[in-house]
Amino acid sequence: MTDLFDVSKEIILITGASQGLGRQFARVLSRHGAAVVLAARQTAKLKSLEQEIVRQGGRAVAVQMDVTDTATIGKAIDRAEASLGPVTVLINNAGIAIEKLSVDQTEADWDSVINANLKGAYFTATEIAQRMIARKQQGNIVNIASVLGLGVMKFLSPYTISKAGIIQATKAMALELAGNRIRVNALAPGYIDTEMNHAFWSTPSGEKLAKRIPQRRVGAESDLDGAIMLLASSASRYMTGSVITVDGGFLLT
Repeated sequence: MTDLFDVSKEIILITGASQGLGRQFARVLSRHGAAVVLAARQTAKLKSLEQEIVRQGGRAVAVQMDVTDTATIGKAIDRAEASLGPVTVLINNAGIAIEKLSVDQTEADWDSVINANLKGAYFTATEIAQRMIARKQQGNIVNIASVLGLGVMKFLSPYTISKAGIIQATKAMALELAGNRIRVNALAPGYIDTEMNHAFWSTPSGEKLAKRIPQRRVGAESDLDGAIMLLASSASRYMTGSVITVDGGFLLT
């Protein structure tokens, strides 16, 4: 089973790696031997994570990448590949949310969320796919979606729309790229306790929401470790176009 989930030969690019789920993905994949490219806008946090991974004997390189600026995506990947070699796995994790009712969302809010979560992810994936095809290289793309791409909540309409788009993009690209030996799957987390939302879970609203989850708890970042190892490794070699939910049963409600 260890060999089945082996990622020691993979060079994995993780967007949004400076904090939260992206940082957790980088840590767990590095611990299992992958070389990791840490990409995000906040370079100070990236450098700290890079140094942490290297101190622990891993291979990592931090690159500044703003997925909302498509002109910079290729340049960032060039820098990463010059350091570690051709990327074999992309984890499309960068994203944001703006909490407002639909009638209060501005055009700027819409553009910020859609550009980061959908447009940025789509063009990062196509840039990586083009390189894999040119090299005749087998590849693997993992898009981080959300259970809110499958179901909805109030106050997050652009976010839910963007994540539904990511799920459809996953299926469309999986169909188109299968002949090139490139797999495309999605991970759809439920509510996860991260540094960005940690305080919320101690509020009455947070406690009420957690009680709606059938497992009666909000997820920990480490609850996604098994799913990301599955999707990043050859254990998922016959999966493409799949969407894996990790949500404590939330969608069932």
